[in-house]
Amino acid sequence: METRLELDVLIYPDEVRVVTPEALREWELETASQLSIPDLRLFVALYPYNPAAMSPNYEAAAEELPFVPGQIIKVFGDKDADGFYHGESGGLSGYVPSNMVAEIPVGDDYLKDLLMQQGFIPVDHTVASDSTGIPDDVVVQRMVALFDYDPWESSPNVDSDAELGFRSGDIIYVLGNMDPDGFYLGDLHGRRGLVPSNFLQPLPWN
Repeated sequence: METRLELDVLIYPDEVRVVTPEALREWELETASQLSIPDLRLFVALYPYNPAAMSPNYEAAAEELPFVPGQIIKVFGDKDADGFYHGESGGLSGYVPSNMVAEIPVGDDYLKDLLMQQGFIPVDHTVASDSTGIPDDVVVQRMVALFDYDPWESSPNVDSDAELGFRSGDIIYVLGNMDPDGFYLGDLHGRRGLVPSNFLQPLPWN
């Protein structure tokens, strides 16, 4: 009867080693020190982008990433001299024009839930689904800020203390319908206040 012995090995330029816990730890440390992992950031598309029709550089259009409003894009590192990021989304990778996207905060509970569904963040099953504190009968819309808004400087209202300041690219969750003055009740990172509808654009949930 033939006996077969299987061993895991690590192959080095000058030798082959049988894998032991110590050898594996040493290999992991050596490999980690040689790898340079770019910073990963998450962005949301503000507008539709079809490189074939919209790219400022026709010859490079094939290397750019198409997307639709609300699409989540993983971006690696900073933008280049031409104002493009390198990103991935929907199984595709390519260059992304920085003026068509906005960085998104992963500290937002609603956004975390969306990103978990899309596989960007590990799911924490210990978080209660009703932890947002929003009544079930309130319609929640997701919107993205198109411009910065400082109530103290830009508000048309006398009582600006009830309003919520935000920055371009912030994801704001609108609770209920717009009031007669054109304001919504918005939620940003757990802070709630009135937000002007003309500074926002609807952002599809999927």
